Amino acid sequence: MSVTVHENRKSRTSTGSMNISLFHKPSHPDSVLTHLNTMRKQCMFTDVTLWAGDRSFPCHRAVLAACSSYFEAMFSGGLRESLDSDVNFRDSIHPEVLELLLDFAYSSRVIINEENAESLLEAGDMLQFHDIRDAAAEFLEKNLHSSNCLGMMLLSDAHQCKRLYELSWRMCLLHYETVRESEDFYSLSKDKLLELILSDELEIEDEQVVFNSVMRWVRFDLERRRHHLPELLRGIRLALLPSECLLEAVACEELVMADKRSRSIVEEAMQCKKKILQNDGVVTSPCARPRKAGHTLLILGGQTFMCDKIYQVDHKAKEIIPKADLPSPRKEFSACAIGCKVYVTGGRGSENGVSKDVWIYDTVHEEWSKGAPMLIARFGHGSAELENSLYVVGGHTAIAGVFPASPSVSLKQVERYDPLSNKWTMMAPLRDGVSNAAVVSAKLKLFVFGGTTIHRDKASKVQCYDPVGNRWNIAAECPQAWRYTAAAVLGSQIFIMGGDTEFTAASAYRFDCETNLWTRVGDMTSKRMSCHAVASGNKLYVVGGYFGTQRCKTLDCYDPTSDSWNSITTVPYSLIPTAFVSTWKHLPA
Repeated sequence: MSVTVHENRKSRTSTGSMNISLFHKPSHPDSVLTHLNTMRKQCMFTDVTLWAGDRSFPCHRAVLAACSSYFEAMFSGGLRESLDSDVNFRDSIHPEVLELLLDFAYSSRVIINEENAESLLEAGDMLQFHDIRDAAAEFLEKNLHSSNCLGMMLLSDAHQCKRLYELSWRMCLLHYETVRESEDFYSLSKDKLLELILSDELEIEDEQVVFNSVMRWVRFDLERRRHHLPELLRGIRLALLPSECLLEAVACEELVMADKRSRSIVEEAMQCKKKILQNDGVVTSPCARPRKAGHTLLILGGQTFMCDKIYQVDHKAKEIIPKADLPSPRKEFSACAIGCKVYVTGGRGSENGVSKDVWIYDTVHEEWSKGAPMLIARFGHGSAELENSLYVVGGHTAIAGVFPASPSVSLKQVERYDPLSNKWTMMAPLRDGVSNAAVVSAKLKLFVFGGTTIHRDKASKVQCYDPVGNRWNIAAECPQAWRYTAAAVLGSQIFIMGGDTEFTAASAYRFDCETNLWTRVGDMTSKRMSCHAVASGNKLYVVGGYFGTQRCKTLDCYDPTSDSWNSITTVPYSLIPTAFVSTWKHLPA
């Protein structure tokens, strides 16, 4: 057909109206790929040959470049390979693995199994077949267990597979006693081992296990690792070791005795242990801070929203047991644990009067004492521990001259309490005043999520406080405006659950306080407003709350490794939880 004929046909059939038809053949991409694959196998129109080991693979440059930015850069960037007819990977990739990648490039399909998943992940990352890398990582996520989690953590760390890394990291923390017996343990770098043993989430009841594993790691390659011992000893909670073990470490452990810095660190831990006992449990040294697995969960509540009792969660028996009475029943207070003590601040009493009171419960001696009163009476506020100090944030106070107390607008004021001096100090105010917000500390900063604004609307901002500069900033926007939510911290991840939201009150989110990014995680087993959450070990626990007229009657647990929730036990009918804290089980003996 000539050009003239076509032009004549256009002018003859044109009516000036939009009379068009779109033809689409869905099978066309598969058909083209199938034909290209046939031509590859017959070496038709191939213009480059890849070599791995002693095997050759004729290919089409255009197909490789379309599937991989690695090949696109190689063939278009003026490199020698852009002109050569051969590209030789030698022994950097196994021929069988390269064949699988090429089969995927020409068919969009690949079979992943236990034998090839790790190699496909490595090769997919190396040759920038990112879909293959991510698919292999997802396969490995589903096959994680205690015997391979350390190897998976090292693999995912080397190849930027963030989710696989997070899951395997949590499993390493959860199964440290198994991990320390694996061959991969001895190939850990000093920095990665230190990161593990520094974690509060390390699931270990006996710190002696950590001490012994570190000594074995050092001895595995003594000449190269001996000089790391002082830094690693700093990462162990030495003051939590039994006294006889500490004495033995100084007197009998040759590696410690031979190094002045190591000996000094152990002696410092012994002094720290003495001071803790003398100072009635006030701890400022990292070497004496129990890991979260060594914590006790306490629920504050009562038969009504007026809290009058503390209850203890018994993990093994899966029971909630009454522990102690509050000396002054109250509602809309905040509770926070520092070490072995629980600090109950503010709230409203039986006659709705707003309180400045601070009550302190000593879990070791099981007795109450009164702390210095806050500078501002408040209720509906939040509180959190940051660097051994207590911060109270936002809330309401009473309008002067009005009784019963009417709430003020949401407060901006923030106060800090020093347990050692028993004094309160006013700190920099919030950027936006809020009440009923979720307040937690992570990575040496305070975070405030949502809440009720001064206009009585739901807030959608994440406010962050840096104690170094004594200033607040807006770190991020929440996925939705919310209040009456619960928050708890695992590592650098903050989990936000339930609340009065625009969407479902069963939803849960994870906030990365290093990147300020949000991820939706598995929904809770039920919708909850005004619920309470804490972290213990590598898990989150949520209790209390209501939805509509229905009370939530279960204590639920979230496992981030499996991204799943399950109910641990039923809350007694006579208990309405109004606060939830995690304290140390005991002083280091």
